[in-house]
Amino acid sequence: MAKTAKKAEVKKDDAPKAKKLPTKKVRKRNQLKKGKHGGTLIVLVNDLAHVGKQGDLVEVKPGYARNYLLPYGLAVIPSEQNLRTLDQYKIKVLKARDAKIADLKVLAEQLSRLPAVTLEANATEEGHLYGSIGPHEISKTLKGKNLLVEADMVKLENHIKEANTLTEVPLSLGYGIEAKIQVLVVALAPSGKK
Repeated sequence: MAKTAKKAEVKKDDAPKAKKLPTKKVRKRNQLKKGKHGGTLIVLVNDLAHVGKQGDLVEVKPGYARNYLLPYGLAVIPSEQNLRTLDQYKIKVLKARDAKIADLKVLAEQLSRLPAVTLEANATEEGHLYGSIGPHEISKTLKGKNLLVEADMVKLENHIKEANTLTEVPLSLGYGIEAKIQVLVVALAPSGKK
């Protein structure tokens, strides 16, 4: 019993402690920074045509950033940390861009040494194709030869609609690197008639 009495006495001797009030948590909103024209400022993760290069801080319409660029990972929000590391990121981007340009120059050299690319298609006896040869067919044929040329790189003015024709097709590989290839369309031999 003595032990409990001492504890009670000690508690009476202490000065009353101030009650700790819970601190109010203030939530800080992650708002997107506005540009001088009222758009949203973002940092591009990839090169985007008509928007900017990888690592650039650009201003785009808010809906374009909110609904397309940010959800698909094509851009990031320029937070304070991102803005501080932007210079280091740009150095890495320039090195990657230089490597990609070197690869594209090698691809352009391979395409220039390539003889005419031959495509076969169904055609009438007069030489008119039943369909047409477009960028997708040319790209598919080049990929079959281990030359990575996408369909959007093929800058064909009009689809090829005639067989037995040799057509010069310009290619825009990116970063201002251009190449030209010759495309020969050959009519398939008609199978035996019944």
